[in-house]
Amino acid sequence: MLKLKKIHHIAIICSDYQKSKHFYTKILGFDIIAETYREHRQSYKLDLSVNGEYAIELFSFPNSPKRLSFPEACGLRHLAFAVQDIYEAVEYLDKQGIQTEEIRTDKLTNKKFVFFNDPDHLPLEIYQI
Repeated sequence: MLKLKKIHHIAIICSDYQKSKHFYTKILGFDIIAETYREHRQSYKLDLSVNGEYAIELFSFPNSPKRLSFPEACGLRHLAFAVQDIYEAVEYLDKQGIQTEEIRTDKLTNKKFVFFNDPDHLPLEIYQI
């Protein structure tokens, strides 16, 4: 068996680097670890952390093909972030102009959660712990 320790990072390719950088750092509150422009690829790589933990690599590539997305298609369904207060998180997102779905309750855990999208419509979830 492979002895995995944890998830190291999530890689996201965005269509508008500045817009996504703003979203993940200024709205969601990720901290920038490093920002690198790779001239030979004409692309950025932005390393982001949450609470001191390396979490996301945000990439930009010229002319990236669009990914088809259907709610129940195979593949990555969504990324989920933990919060203490779901209502406070939804209120904050609303004030930032980020539309969320209705808050739901997980029938298995009885915890509240809500979905919203990043600038490229990547499905994101806030889950109350």
